[in-house]
Amino acid sequence: MDTKLIITDDGSHTLYVPGMDEHYHSRFGAMTESEHIFIKAGLASLGTGAVSILEVGFGTGLNALLSAIHADKNRIAVSYTSLEKYPLDPSVVRQLNYGSLAGEGGEELFKAIHDAPWNSSAVITEWFTLEKRVSDLTSDNPTGIYDLIYFDAFGPDKQPEMWSEAVMRRITAVTRTGSVFVTYSAKGTLKRMLRSLGFEVALLPGPPGKRVITRAVKK
Repeated sequence: MDTKLIITDDGSHTLYVPGMDEHYHSRFGAMTESEHIFIKAGLASLGTGAVSILEVGFGTGLNALLSAIHADKNRIAVSYTSLEKYPLDPSVVRQLNYGSLAGEGGEELFKAIHDAPWNSSAVITEWFTLEKRVSDLTSDNPTGIYDLIYFDAFGPDKQPEMWSEAVMRRITAVTRTGSVFVTYSAKGTLKRMLRSLGFEVALLPGPPGKRVITRAVKK
């Protein structure tokens, strides 16, 4: 996809896709948004035990980077699987500034995440294992069982097929009782689907520019 590099309000980059009129992250702060939704409402809420994560939408690798940092800092064993239909070109990845903003060792960690091969598992750090899969969730059934789902596809108005009941059923099939689902969207249709599939749905305060987000727990 054709993309344009954008600097968001917290100084971190996002990518704008002109063909979809859509951004990969919030213009109010890409790193702030990811930290708020996926780390604070997701990974950090699960305690200190080993965690298996499924991410829908690898995108820029920002969520993976922040998750790896959290895993190392808190000595939590994280097994991270990420699905992406359209991996970014390495020339685009090299322009992103997340590594330089992530503190000591951030650039090396971000590079290791992107240098990891697709469709096979890679040990990134002592605490973080990554498997990036080229996959289309509208047709592919993911494998594995996960404690935490990062649902970070493009918005429901731009990519409605990714927010369908069929996709949510595929997600449900790889979760267990107590598994957590987090996403930036708070659409009524999404909440109703999740409830019908056995999740207890809650709305949490959102990051800058977003009133609320969705966090759901499998009953």
